[in-house]
Amino acid sequence: MKFNNIIILFSALFSQVLSLNILGVFPYQGKSHFFVFGPYLKELARRGHNLTVISYFPLKEPIDNYHDIKLSGKVLEDVFPIYRSYWTIIETSLFLKNSGQENCITLLENENVQRLWKTEQKFDLMLMELFNNDCALGLAHKLGLPVVGLTSHVLMPWHYEDYGIQYNPSYVPVLFLEGGTKPTLYQRIERSIFHVYLVYLHKLTCRRNNQKTLAQYFDDVPPLADLAKNVKMLLLYTNYVVSGSGLYPPNVREVGGYHVTKPKELPQDLKKFIEESEHGVVYISFGSMLRSTSTPKDKLDAIIAAVSEIPQRIIWKWEEKTLPGNPKNIFISNWLPQNDILAHPKVLAFYSHCGMLGTTEAIHYGVPMIGMPIFGDQPGNAAAIEESGLGVQIHIKDLTKELLLEKLRIVLNPEFRRKVKELSKVWHDRPQSPMDTAIYWTEYAARTANYTFRTPASSVPLYQYRIWDVTAVILAILIIFIYSIKTVISLVQKRREDRYYEFKTK
Repeated sequence: MKFNNIIILFSALFSQVLSLNILGVFPYQGKSHFFVFGPYLKELARRGHNLTVISYFPLKEPIDNYHDIKLSGKVLEDVFPIYRSYWTIIETSLFLKNSGQENCITLLENENVQRLWKTEQKFDLMLMELFNNDCALGLAHKLGLPVVGLTSHVLMPWHYEDYGIQYNPSYVPVLFLEGGTKPTLYQRIERSIFHVYLVYLHKLTCRRNNQKTLAQYFDDVPPLADLAKNVKMLLLYTNYVVSGSGLYPPNVREVGGYHVTKPKELPQDLKKFIEESEHGVVYISFGSMLRSTSTPKDKLDAIIAAVSEIPQRIIWKWEEKTLPGNPKNIFISNWLPQNDILAHPKVLAFYSHCGMLGTTEAIHYGVPMIGMPIFGDQPGNAAAIEESGLGVQIHIKDLTKELLLEKLRIVLNPEFRRKVKELSKVWHDRPQSPMDTAIYWTEYAARTANYTFRTPASSVPLYQYRIWDVTAVILAILIIFIYSIKTVISLVQKRREDRYYEFKTK
């Protein structure tokens, strides 16, 4: 009897550490996106799970349990200009549409990817980036895998309906546009129009084209709209402390922060520049997708003039060897270890384009921000930065030397910086670290593969979701009631008139 109990105990222990065989599909070539996913994927491998990762970003140094399938194509970096208009929003939306279809074709054409389904390779789970195409959902269906979706940003407009999350322009930002949770009437109109435009552009073009591409390889893929609603878990790269509270169903979990790694030793020249600064340092970077050198000359002059008047030293991610005027208090480089810089206690402020990675690192280390959003989720991030108290925002069309100096003085104020440090403590105050949270829900999705936790709202027809049918019935009843009352009054009135006429004729 005791021997049987020992066998049961060992079996239970073994089942707890049994590793998962995971397929990761990351078909978008944006470098900044994969910066987020990389640490999470490596940590899964470190914890004993076996990963096969399809992406444009193979590991430079192999690690145990991690196997790459490299997609061919150009990595996207430094490709967006620093200006914004309605036309650039349209251009960006068309880029998302076109690249989504190209990513789908590139994914399915890859011989190593094809080998996965042709050899019927077995996996327990698929991880996929949810961004500009749904092609991997068809592959997951073919392989019979539950799906965990990942983002490196806020929800895309077309994901609200997929997960049954209500979109309300009165308080929910939309990609590319400003206003935060307190938009003006004009901004609400803007949001409503662009939200509908982006959702139906994705549905009617990218999703439909993905379906046609999948049909060239598989003859049994259900509509992608249905597969999108069956994603087991979505790990959303936000956190309510900065991004604001959202009404999410149980299968959507906020995990913002897991890409932030332990800071490393800074290069000696950079470390010396920071530590010898008497009044601290301001860090300037517009990320990997924007070229500082494409900044309009008048705006560049305004930035240089403003930072030349403050006592702090400046570290600036700049793609050329020299900066106009060669200011002595500015350290420039085309690559900088951003996480390690922001971790240094002498770095007092961060002037940024408000990408999610930089914003997350800033709140992690308690560094106040000046946000200058350009495209994508950046306007919404900038509004969240200001509303949460992490920093202030400035729009490039309004940028002048005087305005930037005003914003710099705000974030460099010791009292403002103290409040940001307090906000950072709130951000860190969680039952689990962001990485542990992300991995827990990943493993949970595999353990509960036969169950679904999506909200019924994701499958309710639109007319029911918006209660148009109920509204129509109530309006019909009101109309019938009013018409009936009006008819009764008319009949009563007519009868009175008839009696009066009879009385007069007698």
